[in-house]
Amino acid sequence: MTAQNSPVSPVTWKEDRVLLIDQNRLPKEYGVVEISRCEDMAEAIKTMIVRGAPAIGVAAAYGMYLGAREIETGDRTEFLTKLEQVGELLRSTRPTAVNLFWAISRMLKTAERTSGSVEQVQKTLLEMAKTIQAEDLQTCKDIGDKGLEVLPATPEKLNLLTHCNAGALATAGYGTALGVFRSAWREGRLGRVFADETRPRLQGAKLTTWECVQEGIPVTLIADNMAAHCMKLGMIHAVVVGADRIAANGDAANKIGTYSLAIVAKAHNVPFFVAAPLSTIDFELSDGSKIPIEERDPVEMYQVGTTRICPVGVEFYNPAFDVTPAEFISGIITEHGTVAPGELKHFQAKQLV
Repeated sequence: MTAQNSPVSPVTWKEDRVLLIDQNRLPKEYGVVEISRCEDMAEAIKTMIVRGAPAIGVAAAYGMYLGAREIETGDRTEFLTKLEQVGELLRSTRPTAVNLFWAISRMLKTAERTSGSVEQVQKTLLEMAKTIQAEDLQTCKDIGDKGLEVLPATPEKLNLLTHCNAGALATAGYGTALGVFRSAWREGRLGRVFADETRPRLQGAKLTTWECVQEGIPVTLIADNMAAHCMKLGMIHAVVVGADRIAANGDAANKIGTYSLAIVAKAHNVPFFVAAPLSTIDFELSDGSKIPIEERDPVEMYQVGTTRICPVGVEFYNPAFDVTPAEFISGIITEHGTVAPGELKHFQAKQLV
């Protein structure tokens, strides 16, 4: 199967099932996985067939509907109890991405607020999942346009660096960090994307570069340890990354390696922005020390494809995320505009629940 016109949509509802782009097979092969059961959706999230905080949230919303569809009871109380169990299954898949929990909570509240039969509740849940997806797509487009307002003004076109993948594949189809890049490309302000490879799973090398190539956006891949060198040479005008969870004070969790990139950017006076929807902000957490950090299978560290890259007997540490302190962040780009990390509280009332 060949890739469809970009930006792509990693999650698609079709008739009675969900179609997921299998991101584990990119860029070598474009393939779609069909999901018709909640358990399969949970496994797809856990194994990163679908990944990226907003996309996980969309997938979880559809997972909640699939789980609701499987509940065989006409009793409303029993239905809601079992739906909560569906939510618990999906919550257990990826602990760091707050959009997952936000989407599940929104689906549960929708079920509780919907009157009528169990069948009517199930129908409403499907519509809510579609709404969450449509909202995220529009949100990302708004983030892209708001990001244009804070990018550096330079006589030449901008060279922008990102880490991991916060593009169409990580959202409902436009991207957060890459959404800013797409908007800059549309307006003729973007010269080139620099993409960190993003060890150990190489989302930058595999996914971010793939998205750019699909749209004809010039992209240069660099190893994670090359950013300081590139900044010293004046090759990077700004850094824009996504986030999986942002604490109320502006500390931001993103793919491992983001924290060190932020330190390097500050040392070279390069603006460092986090682009994320309001649903990524966890106002219940006062600071980043309280963000749970997922640790993944060590095989991601010691094996590339089928090739082992280190000797037997080595021990491993494989956190999937790190937390960048607010002091290193120039601004957080949201669908409502860009704010200093310490000013997020002004947007709290706008967050959908």
